[in-house]
Amino acid sequence: MKAIHMTAAGPAQEVLKLVDIPEPPIVAPGQIKVRLKAAGINPVDTKLRSRGVLYPEALPAILGCDGAGIVSETGDSVTRLQPGDAVWFCHGGLGGAAGNYAEYTVLDEAEAEIKPASLNFEEAAALPLVLITAWEALFDRAGLAEGQTVLIHGGAGGVGHVAIQLAKSAGARVATTVSTTEKADFARQLGADKTILYHDADVTAEVMEWTSGRGVNVVLDTVGGHTFRNSLDLACVYGQVVTLLDPGNDVSWGTARNKNLGIHFTLMLTPMLQDLPDARKHQGDILNRCAELIGEGKLKPVISTVLPLADAARAHALIEAGHVQGKIVLTM
Repeated sequence: MKAIHMTAAGPAQEVLKLVDIPEPPIVAPGQIKVRLKAAGINPVDTKLRSRGVLYPEALPAILGCDGAGIVSETGDSVTRLQPGDAVWFCHGGLGGAAGNYAEYTVLDEAEAEIKPASLNFEEAAALPLVLITAWEALFDRAGLAEGQTVLIHGGAGGVGHVAIQLAKSAGARVATTVSTTEKADFARQLGADKTILYHDADVTAEVMEWTSGRGVNVVLDTVGGHTFRNSLDLACVYGQVVTLLDPGNDVSWGTARNKNLGIHFTLMLTPMLQDLPDARKHQGDILNRCAELIGEGKLKPVISTVLPLADAARAHALIEAGHVQGKIVLTM
């Protein structure tokens, strides 16, 4: 089969190589083999490529956590899925289990769910990691509820564009920060009630005006650094702040303490990294709940670019340029 090997840590054009390798075999009775039709590209892929994968002596590695395809073979104890089923999933790609920049992959049956019928394979492959991340951040960590206000930083990005839709589906009022007027239009089309051009506007003043000086119930930080520190000021008393990144060592926590803020971290890869079966099952449940929203027309992926597998390096370059709206997908 054809696959993209990461041969070392470094620039995409130098270390991502198209290779021919044997198809992976099923080695456990609960596994399935999937003929991949598409793989989603996420910022974590580019970070692993530039800094190194998370497991020692794992190179060459196949990156790519998100995949969608057709079950081609099943192990002896598989009962829920069968050959011919179309599935979507988040699995591998961290340097341990092989990822999805390939024509075939093998994973446990429990890690795959039936693909929503209304999505094509490219759309399905774009979603699992960002859907699970946004859901866990908004609902599992922050407890976002109907009638509350939420500020989503980076609303035009991969996580941000689905977080806007999930928050609206829950009946929340949504503000988001974006970098351009085009991205502001994009966020409004997704349902954002207020868009803030953070290069041109005082974000704090805009949020306080929007909330009559109270601050928002929930802040979702997808940016980190100064954005996280500023988020403590933007949340209301007893509000919730969720970040996807390490806030660093220079955070002054006085504001958070005085306002009794809930501070949360979301890393949806934790169940994979720490082998937590119950948490993985919960993430499968999230995909199935999101599939219902997709079927109801309340949630949709936005794909900016579709590229062939051989162009994985170009896909990484586009992510690292920082101007992507929605997601980039590779097809096999």
